[in-house]
Amino acid sequence: MLVKDSLDEMKKREASLRAIKLIVSKKGRNSLYDLTGLSGGFLATSDDLNLLETYIGPAIFEEELQKLGKEHLGGEKVFAVNRTSSGILATILSLGEKDKNIIHFLPEFPSHPSIPRSCNLIGANYLEFDNINDFIDDFSDNVSLVIITGSTMDHEILDEKHFKKVIDLAKNNNVPVFVDDASGARLRTAIYSQKKATELGADLVVTSTDKLMMGPRGGLMAGKSDLIDIIKSKAHQFGLEAQPSSVLAMVKGLEAYDEENLKKSLDKKDKLMVLLEKHYSMFEETPTGVMVSQGSLKKEITFNNNSNKRGEIMDDFSSKDLCFLWAMILLKYEDIVTIPAVSMPGASPTIRFDLAANDVQKLDICLLFEKINNSFKTLLKIINNENLAKEVLFV
Repeated sequence: MLVKDSLDEMKKREASLRAIKLIVSKKGRNSLYDLTGLSGGFLATSDDLNLLETYIGPAIFEEELQKLGKEHLGGEKVFAVNRTSSGILATILSLGEKDKNIIHFLPEFPSHPSIPRSCNLIGANYLEFDNINDFIDDFSDNVSLVIITGSTMDHEILDEKHFKKVIDLAKNNNVPVFVDDASGARLRTAIYSQKKATELGADLVVTSTDKLMMGPRGGLMAGKSDLIDIIKSKAHQFGLEAQPSSVLAMVKGLEAYDEENLKKSLDKKDKLMVLLEKHYSMFEETPTGVMVSQGSLKKEITFNNNSNKRGEIMDDFSSKDLCFLWAMILLKYEDIVTIPAVSMPGASPTIRFDLAANDVQKLDICLLFEKINNSFKTLLKIINNENLAKEVLFV
């Protein structure tokens, strides 16, 4: 195993950032293709930037954020936090209780690590379910908060009927419902025509303002005014609130958001899948692109690797190692940024090529296939050399 713990994941991330800087310095920004779907952006004029003072910025941009945020997420009030994880932490600190249950329903395991970690901080009992019958059967009187994930880290979408069942059960027991809709606030509504979380009856929702929209890396919460006020107070105590520059960028990102751009990615996805399926069995479709899970990647490598040391190689590399290594090869050899190369510790190692990303506009689908194909061939060679694999991952 090459990536053993969170510290190794941080070292891998630092290496990827150095690689990105090198590519941009030598070839220019247009030579880099960010296909994470998390690239976000900072849309602002020079006049806007001149207003980014500690107190003036919030005073100027807060009203517009309230208007655009409620249009995007619904609810009575919105609140900007510096990360979606910050909103999750602030909510659990505010509404969770020690020794009480916080139960989480999601389309597919695992949950985002910030949820169980936040529960651990307050001594709450954390339970998670991806089966609706198990969730209903295990619901008890000892629940302080229900959390729902609308779209997982790998873009698995929650069925709207299950969404409503969970909310109705919580409501009947007077338990608040908080929805982690990081990318789901756009995927569910734009691609799957589902209702907003608040329209389904959720008390609170948080989304990531850099996922599938041109906003900053940050989080935007919406929901009932009294609950938002409680969470806002707690967030300020721990410095979890978004700063003026992020609030400005959120406003500009919301102004620029157009769900039609997400829908346009569907045709590109179909074209890429046709090319990939002729050569590989590991690719799966996502709402806005294609992905390879860690298990599928390992199977594909085992099938394609003709080395006599195949079994030994598979013992040396975990399935996560293989995802991280391929992601770093895509970055260093093909100038493509995917999530496992730059992700924070604990994030999903699934490799996704998001065709709703802005950089896809300058990338021909045939060229993208060629880059994917070349990088996989490079991966097959590098896994025969553990020292070279470590160099690709960490140097």
